[in-house]
Amino acid sequence: MRSILTHAAAAGALALAAVAPSHARARRADAIVTGVVRDAARGAAIGNAYVAIADRQITALTDASGRFVLHVPRAARGDVVVLTARAIGYGTATQRVRLAGDTTHVSLTLAAASVQLSAVVTGAAAGAADAQGAPNVSYAPSTRQRARVMQGAAGKRIGRGTVRGTMGGTLRDTARPEPLGERAPVDREGYDRIEDNPFLAVATNPRSTFSVDVDAASYGNVRRFITQGQRPPADAVRIEELVNYFPYDVPAPRGDDPIAITTEVAPAPWRPEHRLVRIALRARPIDVAQLPPSNLVFLIDVSGSMDEPNKLPLVKRALRLLVDQLRPQDRVAIVVYAGAAGLVLPSTSGEDKARIAEAIDRLEAGGSTAGGEGLLLAYKVARDNRVPNGTNRVILATDGDFNVGPSSDAEMERLVEAKRAEGTYLTVLGFGTGNFQDAKMEKLAKRGNGNYAYVDDLAEARKVLVRELGATLHTVADDVKLQVEFNPAAVRGYRLIGYEDRLLRDEDFADDKKDAGDVGAGHAVTALYEVVPAGVTGTVSLRGVDPLRYGAAPAPNGRGRDELLYVQLRYKRPGESTSRLMTHPVPTTVARDASTDFRFAAAVAEFGMLLRDSEHKGRATGEQVLTLARGALGDDDGGYRADFVRLVERWRGLEPTTASREK
Repeated sequence: MRSILTHAAAAGALALAAVAPSHARARRADAIVTGVVRDAARGAAIGNAYVAIADRQITALTDASGRFVLHVPRAARGDVVVLTARAIGYGTATQRVRLAGDTTHVSLTLAAASVQLSAVVTGAAAGAADAQGAPNVSYAPSTRQRARVMQGAAGKRIGRGTVRGTMGGTLRDTARPEPLGERAPVDREGYDRIEDNPFLAVATNPRSTFSVDVDAASYGNVRRFITQGQRPPADAVRIEELVNYFPYDVPAPRGDDPIAITTEVAPAPWRPEHRLVRIALRARPIDVAQLPPSNLVFLIDVSGSMDEPNKLPLVKRALRLLVDQLRPQDRVAIVVYAGAAGLVLPSTSGEDKARIAEAIDRLEAGGSTAGGEGLLLAYKVARDNRVPNGTNRVILATDGDFNVGPSSDAEMERLVEAKRAEGTYLTVLGFGTGNFQDAKMEKLAKRGNGNYAYVDDLAEARKVLVRELGATLHTVADDVKLQVEFNPAAVRGYRLIGYEDRLLRDEDFADDKKDAGDVGAGHAVTALYEVVPAGVTGTVSLRGVDPLRYGAAPAPNGRGRDELLYVQLRYKRPGESTSRLMTHPVPTTVARDASTDFRFAAAVAEFGMLLRDSEHKGRATGEQVLTLARGALGDDDGGYRADFVRLVERWRGLEPTTASREK
C-alpha cells in the first residue's frame, strides 16, 4: 500500500484541481497527452483519426467520441512535442504542445479536404498501414449496407471492388446518416455471452438452484441503446435485470426473517398452454433516518475516457444527489484514479455537505486508467474509517475501462472478495457509451456483495441514489439462494427465465461457503419460471439425461399431491456465517385474473425475449407486450412503467423489419 501512495504522490497524474499541483522537476517520468479530434466546420467528433508524435514514434487512433490518449515516456514539464492528426476525408493538422505536467489536454480540429485513399475495400479484407503509418480503410457491407464516398451534396456510390484515387468527403453507412467514425462501435463494449436457459425435464432435473440478483443495470443500458436509435446486442440483455428494474407491491416480512416470499401462477402470455410462475421476494424496508451510520468511499474514474458529458459530468451530478441524503453520522471520502490513484477528500461528516460538494465540483478527467490502484486505495480509506455495526461501502463510478496498472480481472476480483470478507462491500455505477465494460463491472459488484446499476441520465441517478438509497447502501440478507423443486406429478418440464450467470449446482444450496447474491433494505426480487404442465406435449423440446437404472426413491403417499413446486430459500444475516432456511410450497391453483404486478413482469420478460430473439419466445410480439404493459400500469409511482411503454413503442419504430422479427 505504501508503494501505491508513493506512486500517486510522485506521479501526480490526476487532472484534478483538488490535488495539489506538482512543481517542475528535473527528473523525467512518463507523461500523458490526451484530447479530442473534431470536425472544424461541424464540431462533431472524428473517430478513427490517426494522431502521432512522429519524432518519438508514438501513435494512437481516436475512439468513437474522437478521444485519444498518448503515453510519452521520459518526459519533463516544459518539453515540447509536435502532434500530427489526420483522418480519411480530412486534411492534416499539426500542433506544437508544451507539456504542462503529467497530463496535458489538447483539442485538435481537422478541416474537410481531398485526401489520398490507399484503398476502400468492400470485402472482408482489412487494410494495412500506409508508408506514413496511417491506416488504410476497409469496410465490409452487409446486404443492406453499402460503402459510399460522399462528394459534395450528391453521394456517389461505390460498388463491390477496390477504388483508388483522390477523393474528398466522408465514409458513410447507407442505413444510417451519421459518419461511420462517429457511431459508437458496439464491439468496443464488453459483454459476457449469454445462452438462454433451456427447458429441462423434471424426470431427470427435478431441482433448479440459483443465486438471487438485485441488479438492474441491464435495463438502463438497453434503454440507452434504444434511445440512441440502436437495437441492443443480445448479450447486453439480462432478462432478470429488466424485470427487477421496476418496483412491485410485494408484501413485506412480518416475522423474524428479513425476507418474505410470495408466489403466483397464471398462463404464460406467449404460450398459454404453459404456466408462468412468479416467485417474488421482498426485503424488510428501513426508513432512511433509521439506517445505521454509513462509511462511504466514492471511488471515481477521472481518466481520459471519462471526459464526455454522459460520464464524469453525470457522475458529479449523481453523487451530489447522494450527498444531499447524508446525515451528520454518515461519512464520505473521495478517491480518484487516472494515471495514478489519489485521495481527494478525507473521510468527512455528511453534515459538511458544502465541503464534499466542493471536492466533487473540482473533479476533471484526464489520463490513463489505473483502476486496480484506485480499488486498493479506496479499500484502505474505508478500512481506516470503518464504522462498527454500520455500513462500510465503496461506491465505484466508472465506464469500466481499466487498462493500466494492476488491473487483471482475476486479481481485482480476488481483492474485492477479500475486502467483502472484512465487511466492506462494493457498489458499482456504470456510465457512458462506446467502450462501456459491462461484463467487468457486473463481476466486480457480484464479488463485492454489492449492487450494479447503469446510470444513463440524472433521473436514473435519482432512482438509484435517492428513491432506493436504503436498498443501495444497507444489506439485510447475505448469500441469498433459491432452490425450486418441481412436482413430477404436476410438471413435465420447466425453464428459468434469465439468471443465466447466477445458476448454482444443487449441492451449492446448502453449502454456506458458496457466495450468492445479497439483498438490500426494501429490495423486491422477482424470478419467473415457464412451466410445462404434466400431460402437455409437443410445445417445446425438453433437455434431460438418460433415466436412472434404479430410479428415484418414491415420495411418501400423499406428499405434495396438490403442489406444483416447492420453494426453499437460504440467507445469512449480515456478519453471520451460517445460513437460515425458509420454505414455501406453491399449490397447483392457476389464477384466472393475474395480478397487475404479475402481468407487468410478464410483459417485461416477454420484451426481453424479443430483444434477445430467444428461441423460447413462442408467440410473443411487440404488440402483445404493449397490450400487457398498458393494462398493468397500476399506480406507477415514479412513472417507470409508463416509460417502459414508451421504450417499447420506440423500439418497434426503429426499423421497418420489426414486425417480421417479432414472429
